[in-house]
Order: sequence, then C-alpha cells, then structure tokens
Amino acid sequence: MNALRVMWHNATANWHKTRLQIQRTWALSLPFFQSDQKWMARLLLGTCVALNLGMVYMSVLFNDWNRVFYDALQNHNEAVFWKQLGVFAMLATAFIVVAVYRFYLTQLLEVRWRVWMTQDYLRRWLSGHVFYQMELQNQTASDNPDQRIQEDIQGFTSDTVSLSLGLLDASVTLLSFIGILWGLSGGFSFTVAETSYNIPGFMVWMALLYSVGGSLVGHFIGRSMAGLNFAQQRLEADFRHHLMRVREYSDAIALDRGGEVEQLSLKARFAKVLDNFMQLLKVQKRYTWFNSGYGQAAVVFPMLVAAPRYFSGAIQLGELMQISSAFGQVQDALSWFINNYSRLASWQATTLRLTSFQEQMARVTEPHDVAEAEKADTAHLAAPQAPNLAMRGDGLHTQALNITLPDGKILLANTALHIQAGDSVLIQGPSGCGKSTLLRVLAGVWPFAVDSATQQAAHIALPDGCVFMPQRPYFPEGTLRQALAYPASQTHYSDEALRHALREALLPDLLDQLDTVSRWTQQLSGGEQQRLALARVLLKQPRWVFADEATSALDEASEQSLYQKLLQMVQAQNGALVSVAHRPAVGQYHHSTWRFDAAPQGNAAAFVLQMH
Repeated sequence: MNALRVMWHNATANWHKTRLQIQRTWALSLPFFQSDQKWMARLLLGTCVALNLGMVYMSVLFNDWNRVFYDALQNHNEAVFWKQLGVFAMLATAFIVVAVYRFYLTQLLEVRWRVWMTQDYLRRWLSGHVFYQMELQNQTASDNPDQRIQEDIQGFTSDTVSLSLGLLDASVTLLSFIGILWGLSGGFSFTVAETSYNIPGFMVWMALLYSVGGSLVGHFIGRSMAGLNFAQQRLEADFRHHLMRVREYSDAIALDRGGEVEQLSLKARFAKVLDNFMQLLKVQKRYTWFNSGYGQAAVVFPMLVAAPRYFSGAIQLGELMQISSAFGQVQDALSWFINNYSRLASWQATTLRLTSFQEQMARVTEPHDVAEAEKADTAHLAAPQAPNLAMRGDGLHTQALNITLPDGKILLANTALHIQAGDSVLIQGPSGCGKSTLLRVLAGVWPFAVDSATQQAAHIALPDGCVFMPQRPYFPEGTLRQALAYPASQTHYSDEALRHALREALLPDLLDQLDTVSRWTQQLSGGEQQRLALARVLLKQPRWVFADEATSALDEASEQSLYQKLLQMVQAQNGALVSVAHRPAVGQYHHSTWRFDAAPQGNAAAFVLQMH
C-alpha cells in the first residue's frame, strides 16, 4: 500500500507539473498569435502543420513501398524491381521538397516569433523605468534580464515550435501506422492450463509495452535534469554578468589593485557553474547509457518478435520489412517523450525563467493594492509603484509625501515640495541622507514615495523642459556625436552645434572626434565625463535642470564657469536650477537651500527637510 501511495503521489505531482508547464507555455505563446502579426503567424503555423502531415503521409507511402520492393527481391522479379526504383525516385523527390520547405518555414516561424517576443519584452522592460525599478527592488527571481531577452526567448520559440510539431508528428504517425501494424502483426497464440489464448495485434502491444516501459525508466533516470538545467542557465548568466562588471569597472578595479580579488570571485562563481554542470553531466551520462541501449535494441526487437512467423513461411521478406518499418514508426512515436527528454527539461527551465521574468515586470507596473497595504504593519510596505507625473509649465509641485528606502526605512515623512520658475535650489545634507533619492522622486522614477494622506502613489506636477543629470553619467558605446546627443538622435543637431556645446563645456580636445567610436565611459576621466554630460545639457538648452553632484570631479575654476553658464541658461528661459552638492562654493549660484537634518527623537522619519 505504501508503494502504491508513493506511485500515486508521484503521478499526481508529475501531472501537476505538466499542467503548469502547459499553462505557462499557453500564456507565453498566445499573445503572438493574437498580435498584429497574427495572420502571418497563423498562416505559417498552418503551413508547417500541413507539411508535417505531408511527411507522415510520405512515411506511409515508403512503408508500403518497402513491402513491394523486398517482395520483388525475394521473388527475383526484375520488372517490378526496376519499376519500384522509379517509384522510389518520385517518392524521394517529393520527400526532399517537403523536407526542405518544412525546415525553411519552421525556421521562419521561429524567427518571426522570436522577433515579436523580443520586441515585446524590450518594450515592457524599458517602458516606465521597469528595468530600473526591478534592479532597485532587487528582485532575485528575475536575475539577468539580458539573458532572458536574448537567450531564453530564442530557446523558448525554437523549442516550442520544434517540440509542438514533433509531438503532432508523433501523434499522427502513431495513428497512421498503428492500424498498419495491427493488420500485419497477426495474433499470438499460447496455451495455459490446457486453455488456448490468442492476442490479436501482438506487435502493437509489444511496441506499446516496449515504449511505455522505456519512457518510465527514462523519466526515473532523468527526472532531475529540468532543475539542473534551470540552475545551469542562472549560474552561467551570473558568471557572465560578473565578467561584464569587471570590464565595465576595469579602471576602478585596476586602481584599487583588485585584480586578485576579482579573480578569486570569478573562480568561485565558475566553480559553482562547473559543479552544477558536472551534476547535470552525470545525469545526462546515465540517461545516454539508457537511451542509446534503448535505441539500439529497438532496431532488432521487431525482427526478433516477427522472426518465428517469417521462418514458418507465414510472411515473406517484404512483409517482414514492412512490419519492421511500421513497428519502428509506432515505437518511435510512442517513444517521443523519451527521445526528447533532455530538450523537454531545458524547455521547461526556459519557460519557467521567462514566465517569472514576465510576472516580475507585471508586478512592477501593477497599481498599489490598498487592501493588502492596510493589512501590513505599516503602509509603506505596500507594493511599490512609480509616482504619477503630470507635465505643467508653471513649476514643480507635490502633495505631502512619505519617502522610504526599499527596506521600508522612512527618509522623509509628510513633506510637500514646491519650486517655482526662476528659483534656484541647493539640496545639502550628510552623505547617505537621501539627497539623490529626492531627485529620483522628483524625476518620477523612485517607486517608494506615497501620498501621506492616502498612501497611494505620489502625484508630482513636473514642469516642461526638464533635464536630470545623474551623479554618474551614462554614455552609449559609439561615436562621440551619439554620446553627446543621447538620448536624442544625432541627426537632430548640426556639427557646429555639437562643437559649440563641447567648447562651452571646456572640452576643446574633443572637437575633432565627433565621428570617433569609443567606449567613452572608460576612455574619459571622471571630470571629462561630467563635462561631457554638461555639454549635453548646454546642447539641449532645457528650461529646468536637476543636477546631482554634476561638478564634483571638476576643479573650482571649471565648476564656477559651468555653473554660471547653467544658471544663465535657465534664467534666460524662465526656468529653474536644482542642485545636489557638498561644496559650499556651489551655494552662490542658488537662492535657497533645502537641507536634510536629523529628525527629532521619536519621529517616524530619519530626516526632516529644512527649507531656507
């Protein structure tokens, strides 16, 4: 009874996993076939299905050809022999045409599906700062989005098309050949206790027994492959990600003499990759032992079973070969699961990774669940959501806000913010108090800011023509003109405008490098990067500028010159300048100061914002 309960539990668990896999696959697949490309997608899919059915029909014709051809050989019938060679030539030609177009159109379907899914995932990942909020919230379930979008989508589309058409092929083949095999196999008679028994379609039952038994044994041997494949993809991506970080921060690592530390860290990560791979390899080795033996035995198994009828004269050589071919087709169709076990395991891992990534993106963009928030100990533990922005021309305004960190620590409580056109505000305070976080709130990208009264996502009225300058500027790899125009197109600005911006930002050495391709983050010093970021602002001439330590790497003379230009620019357009800075000299360019001071004891927030 215990053994039966264990078997029932395992069967139930496997069915549950299968049902979940089907649901995940359906949820990932359906949008493409309902998209703006649905008619082409459906046409390609229907054509691929038709061609696969055509391949099965060709197999049936070849099976019948085997009987006639080998009977002609056995009977020394030369006329039939040459005629059947002509039939074979026609069948082979048709088979080649169908095979070529089945391959081509299947690949075309996979490519079109991959293109659509990649564009869809990129749109969702990059829209509404989802990519930033996912990193901010440290969602480990969606690690390495670059791998999800590049590798997992390719694997999912390829495996889903291939496995689905393969399963269809196996099902139709089984239905087509099981009747042929039943008619050819005859019955098997035996006597037990002076009672005679006859099993009709004996070869069909033997094929079923052989395949089902092999599938059960194969599943028992390879059942851990799905989990190991999932872990392998994650560990490989983590290792590759750390290699990219070493390249990205090569200058800082070299100056810190951190090469040995990074080597040890990379070795440790690679050791995890290797350890999981060796576990996967051992499972695959055991499975290959079984699968290879299973496949080789399948070659002679039908011959052994049908041999007594052949040697008794009940069937001829052609019929024996036809039985062998039909048995092979039925057995191969019934063994589809075991033949594709490794690929199914990899496909299951890929589907799970894409599904979890999609769920995390959706979770970031979902609105607050107020009811669930009220159940939490504190309202700030509700699911984060980026503030709602409204573009207005008269200034920046918010209602009273609660601003927290991702861990729930409250930075500011019940704080309203207002800046009018013509203002210039300096934000100061000790390191780590939340000055940069405040700018992110104003930019509408910080998801941990809520209305103090309603605990809903914050509403921020932001003026038109704003530019936010991060403490660490980003430059795309490419030409200098692309880095300078980013995120706008380089075609929006003339060469003279680009060079003028470089001169204004005190970068005369770069005037002749507009078409030079480089990794500007690595090539330029910290001060040069900040001046290039300021050149962007001077090029675009925004009305409002929010600068986060934008001149911290500059000398005092350069800082003074560039701040004067920024202030003149915003004043000329009736805008405003808001800066985060530590240097007291920056204060002369601002009329008011917001300062983070430690909150009195007993206050829920860590700081209060004093506005002078």
